Amino acid sequence: MATRTWTPPAPYDMGRTLGVLARGPGDPAYRVDPDGSVWRASRTPQGPGTLHLTSERGRVHAEAWGPGAEWLLETLPALLGAADDPDAFTPRHRLVHEAHRRHQGLRLTRTGLVLESLIPSVLEQKVTADEAYRAWRLLLHQHGEPAPGPAPRMRVMPGAQAWAMIPSWDWHKAGVDGKRAATIVRAARAAARLEEAAAMDDARASRRLQAVPGIGPWTAAETLQRSNGSPDAVTVGDLHLPKVIGYALTGAGGTDDEAMLELLTPYEGQRHRACRLILLTSVRPPRRAPRFAVNDMRAL
Repeated sequence: MATRTWTPPAPYDMGRTLGVLARGPGDPAYRVDPDGSVWRASRTPQGPGTLHLTSERGRVHAEAWGPGAEWLLETLPALLGAADDPDAFTPRHRLVHEAHRRHQGLRLTRTGLVLESLIPSVLEQKVTADEAYRAWRLLLHQHGEPAPGPAPRMRVMPGAQAWAMIPSWDWHKAGVDGKRAATIVRAARAAARLEEAAAMDDARASRRLQAVPGIGPWTAAETLQRSNGSPDAVTVGDLHLPKVIGYALTGAGGTDDEAMLELLTPYEGQRHRACRLILLTSVRPPRRAPRFAVNDMRAL
């Protein structure tokens, strides 16, 4: 075990900062204990590693295990939001101002790991969250490996070669259709080039990701928000986000991507942060249609 302690600028909210990395309540690679401490299993450039984070008295204490422990501790400040600049954000709406005041401890995490955020984002394409989370759990349990250290039920996601070698029947058992599976396989085969996007600006990084067939603006933005800590990567093409943003800022329903981007124009450079803050409020448009049914393609 290796350790490191980092003191974030006050105020600081570790749970809100890292919470976007969890892929559902049963994520095998991410766990939150009752005391608020966070466990995270990752495949780093040096190999698998497990990170345990506790926040106490204004400091974050980290313990790490496995071949990737040194890398996880070296990049710890970025993961916890040290590279983020919340002072660059100026609220332009009353609701956003209130959310910003209530969540001053929010920082944007930067993992530096592209494939780790890209693959679950591909799994979330065009399906319900429950379907995507189930697929992620099943694939990690079957094709991942046990997380190093004292985390017996946690799993490290497969490496790029292992993702590319998953047989078609295992994708099917996990409820992943051929299109999403093929996209992940293509991304895994181009993993080295895609990981370079972690050091690029948003525009270049997005173009690099979208060079892989099956990866569009939605998936690229969802990835860069986590891997690069991008404060401006807006998720376009989402079924719900434009309606939530439009209703929160104007009270009107039926907002589309174009109207959402226009509403977010005052936050240019910080549009993702504005969306995060709005989503932390309880303001949602009234539901006028039933929820989408969860499709279980494993029975086909």
